[in-house]
Amino acid sequence: MKTALFSFKPYDRTYFDRYAAEYNQEISYFENRLDQRSAELARGHQAVCAFVNDQLDREVLKRLAELGVKLISLRSAGYNHVDTDAAQELGLSVVRVPAYSPHAVAEHAVALILTLNRKIHKAYNRVREGNFALDRLEGFDLYKKTVGVIGTGKIGQVFSTIMQGFGCRVLAYDPYPNETLQQQGVTYVSIEELFRESDVVSLHCPLTPENHHLINASSLRQMKDGVMLINTSRGALIDTKAILNALKKRKVGYLGIDVYEQETDFFFQDLSEEIITDDTLMRLISFPNVLITSHQGFFTEEALTEIARITLQNLTDYERGEFTDANTVVRG
Repeated sequence: MKTALFSFKPYDRTYFDRYAAEYNQEISYFENRLDQRSAELARGHQAVCAFVNDQLDREVLKRLAELGVKLISLRSAGYNHVDTDAAQELGLSVVRVPAYSPHAVAEHAVALILTLNRKIHKAYNRVREGNFALDRLEGFDLYKKTVGVIGTGKIGQVFSTIMQGFGCRVLAYDPYPNETLQQQGVTYVSIEELFRESDVVSLHCPLTPENHHLINASSLRQMKDGVMLINTSRGALIDTKAILNALKKRKVGYLGIDVYEQETDFFFQDLSEEIITDDTLMRLISFPNVLITSHQGFFTEEALTEIARITLQNLTDYERGEFTDANTVVRG
């Protein structure tokens, strides 16, 4: 089966080429982000492989169906960028990679916490300039702090366990409590109590219409003054304007994000010689207590291997008329 892989980066080719022959799959690589203009590149392919910032709305899906595409294979866990109703109506199947490496994302969240807290990025730059002073590098012990985890799926579970290893009290909110976490001492509470009690709040939930802007002016008011907020899930979980206001008022003491509401036009690209016109993003970057990484939480050797292998297995399963329930979003 011929598959058009969009938003291709060199590392995608490295891992997909390594395993494609093993799964007897033919991959065409396109640097273009998938949208209405680039959809034409899928002509002659039976499947499209898309990433998190590709556009998969009704119009794009309709054009892909007209071109003979039958399968949308996501090389990501989230699928909020896919119009699943339209896919169903058009007879398109949609599959994903639900668990490529929960450790990769969870560990990146912890890296954001430690870097922000101990100001590692600032210390690194100081020392390179010959400045060995410690002024304004003061942090705090994570030991005995309260960490609130919103979403305790595979990534949230790993993150919670790591934070317990630091000696933290871990509170969790999830409509479906994780029994394993409960047994190891994680306490499930209401989201209001989690906001009130937590020194650190970390988001590990998918983006749905119900939790869009979960972190907003109202929820921020419920949090401790100086709270640390971490988001390695989806940008739109946070109302960015509300966060800016909370940072200015020092309600939020630290912000670490690997995702951003309007990241589509910026992340995964080198814009170092360009003028970035997103005033909100530039305002966030200007805060000394904000740390932004460009959606790299997934970016480990183990995760990239799993993404390639599971995606290729999804393509093979589709050819055979087989579906793995956990990997299937829509069966066309």
